[in-house]
Amino acid sequence: MTTYEKPTCTACCHYKKHYNNEYLFFCLTLLLSGKSIHFSLNPLTALSPSTNALVFMGASGTVPINQYHQWWSLITANWLHGSLMHIIFNMIALSQTGYMIIAIFGIHRMIIIYTLTGVAGFYLSYLAGVPITIGASASICGLIGAAFYYGRSGGKFSKAVFNTISGWIISLVIFGIAIQNINNWGHGGGFVSGIILAWLLGYHESKPENIIHKTLSSTCFAVTLSILGWAIISAILTFF
Repeated sequence: MTTYEKPTCTACCHYKKHYNNEYLFFCLTLLLSGKSIHFSLNPLTALSPSTNALVFMGASGTVPINQYHQWWSLITANWLHGSLMHIIFNMIALSQTGYMIIAIFGIHRMIIIYTLTGVAGFYLSYLAGVPITIGASASICGLIGAAFYYGRSGGKFSKAVFNTISGWIISLVIFGIAIQNINNWGHGGGFVSGIILAWLLGYHESKPENIIHKTLSSTCFAVTLSILGWAIISAILTFF
């Protein structure tokens, strides 16, 4: 990231914890799956948790929400993944987009955008009738949407950002068309809500982070942590 200001140590620590927690959740879903873990020669589906484990750990969609009333899954689904390759791809994408958004918007606005665009993407998926959906890609698309907004804003590095994310957007469209079971509703909802939030929240060059941003990010963090804790406890009680 030679073009942007280097993220602070606090931001780096936040990212390391985020990665660790994502992989921790993935390992927990595998543990809860027991003998129902799906092994396959297909790298896209190899080492996949069972559907039951994913649902009770907080997968979203019409099945968890309508049948089990798990509205909190709009947050937890962001932390679950369907296979080893799924989580690896998403974490690579997050590492590429996240630091850019932190440099442009700040760590607090990044947390807000990441959390709320995930909720928006999964809610749109629910409205579209998607039965079960998981993954961090809705939030990652939210970060890409925020970067797209900055890239069209005329900021100091907007041209470089726009050139970078144009390739990501094209890749998302190609993957969405070519690969089955891609949640394009979640991607689209995340992307559009990312643009809207970027417009509402502003970025460093137009508006420094303030107490409102810090309060909102703290709220997003606290709510997410509480719901994730509840999801873990309820899933363990259900399976054991």
